[in-house]
This record gives sequence, C-alpha cells and structure tokens, in this order.
Amino acid sequence: MLDDRAKTLLKALVERYIADGQPVGSRTLSRASGLELSPATIRNVMADLEDLGLIASPHTSAGRVPTARGYRLFVDTMLTARPLDLNDLSSMPADVAAAREQLHPDQPQRVIAQAAQLLSSLSSFVGVVTAPRKASVFHHIEFLRLGERRVLVILVAPDGDVQNRVIFTARDHSQAELVEATNYINGHYAGLTIEEVRERLQHEIEALRGEIGALMQAAVQAGTEAMAERSDNVVVSGERNLLGVQDFGNDMSSLRRLFDMFEQKTELMRLLDTSSRAEGVRIYIGGESHVVPFEELSVVTAPYEVDGRVVGTLGVIGPTRMAYDRMIQIVDITARLVGNALSAK
Repeated sequence: MLDDRAKTLLKALVERYIADGQPVGSRTLSRASGLELSPATIRNVMADLEDLGLIASPHTSAGRVPTARGYRLFVDTMLTARPLDLNDLSSMPADVAAAREQLHPDQPQRVIAQAAQLLSSLSSFVGVVTAPRKASVFHHIEFLRLGERRVLVILVAPDGDVQNRVIFTARDHSQAELVEATNYINGHYAGLTIEEVRERLQHEIEALRGEIGALMQAAVQAGTEAMAERSDNVVVSGERNLLGVQDFGNDMSSLRRLFDMFEQKTELMRLLDTSSRAEGVRIYIGGESHVVPFEELSVVTAPYEVDGRVVGTLGVIGPTRMAYDRMIQIVDITARLVGNALSAK
C-alpha cells in the first residue's frame, strides 16, 4: 500500500512523462509534485516505487518512466475525468463540441465511418468502431465427429448464413453422443442469440449432462469467434498517426506488427468484443494482460447502444503514454453521439 507521499510522486511522474515523453529525474519530480522534499528523499521513494514494479529506469537515463502496472494504478486511483454533458456545449473542449455536429444519421455505415474518423482526429491516434452487429442467432447447430477429440461445429443462422468451426474436446465423443447433443441443443436453444445462450448457460450448466454442457459451451465460443472474425464489421481510421508517435517511430518491427493487426482486424475484433461486455469506458494497457497484444499500446473503449441495447464498441488505440483523462472523455462522448445518431434512424 502506497502512502500519500508516494502516490503524489507517482502521479506527478506519470503526468510529467505523459506530457514530455522524457524519463523523469528527481529534480524535475520535486518541482512537478509541489512537495518540499530533499532530492535524496525523492530518490528513496522512487527506488521504492521501482521495487514495486510501478516505475522503471531506462539504461540511457537516470530518470524513471511508468510501467504498465504504474499506469494501471494511476488510471484506477488517481485519474479524474468527469463525463461531458451532451446538451452543454460550454462544458466541452472546443474541438469536441464542434465534432458533435459531424455525425449525421443518414446511413448507419456512414455514421460508423464518421465516428472512426472523429475518434482519430480528436485523439491524434487510431480510431476504431465496430459496426452495429446483428444478433447472432442459433437457428440450427450440428456436431460432426472428425476424429479423436476433434469435432466440427456447424452453426446456421436464420438468414441461411453458415459458419463452421473445428473444436477440440476434453474427451472423445461418439457420433451418437454428438447427435444426442445436437437434438438437445436445437430443441432447447434454437432461436436464441449467442448472448442469451451464454447467460442461460451460466445458470443451467450444472443441470446439463457433462458432455452436453461442454459441447454447448464450445458451440457458444465457436459462435463468438465466428462473429469476431468478420473483419468487415470493424472500421479503422488514422493508422498513419502512429508513424509520428515517438514511442513507435524508431521501432519498425513494432510498427509492422501494428499495421498487420489493423489490416487483419481479427485481434481488434476480439478485443472490442471483450469490451462490449463491459459497462462504460474501459482502459486496457499493453503489458499487463493478454487482452492488448502489444506492450507499447493502450486501448480506451466504450460500448454504444441503440434503443437501449448494446450493439457495438468504439475506442482509441495509442501509446501507453497518452492523456487518459482526455481519451476517456473523447471515447465516452463519441459512444453517446453514435448511439443517438443511430437511434434517430
């Protein structure tokens, strides 16, 4: 547990590093924190913060920079970003207020493209938006045995769209067991969306026979992945902005991997799908989990609603050294603007 002095110094260090992009030394930190402490005392506190894994010292400098864990503590406990009022233009930064007029509810796809461009221009990073997703409904499911512990899941939607996925099961199943599971699932779950099935499974999994429950969970996962891999459902804008970011500019390997992610979009869809199941604005910091595949990246996301139902997610992708308070406001208000524009249809 950090005491108030350590928290103040960590907050000052993160804010100074976000603003300047340079490792922060004890003398700079003394001025930025406003604390009347000797350089030796500040160095001791910084050493403690480093031992806790909250800051690190690059080899080329005596200063310190925040780690993913340090950013997380800063975001969770030291950041205050008040929501903007859509009806009070005076409470908004000028560029955000101007952006309010840019989303025209003429065509959903145009709104999504405009929103991605808006997020990119306001943040100076990358804007991503998933198009409103149709409810992924189970019309018919079939399991076919391919070999030992390998099963083909065939998912058929009401519009005739067919998705196939190969799953690996914990034990081998006979075709007779797979037919029994197919009949049970189609009889009890047909017509429900993947989300509805997922919710029901949470309550019913104990009552289901082991093999049927396991296959049902696998089918839900396969359906979720099938939706996530529809790369035409995500719009990306402003990828080239990352070329000018100091944190990436000299690392061509990281840039190539980033642009591959933007081009393939599969990882993006998985990340945004995870975000759509959370409420409000969420911040994912690279290096602290497997959610963000790049250590140098942070992602700020929010789901958006149409007529009271979450139908998609949008966000900003940029370096971990970003102004999180501003990104939170940009993402929050854009999510509400998109929801309003699409609900007006």
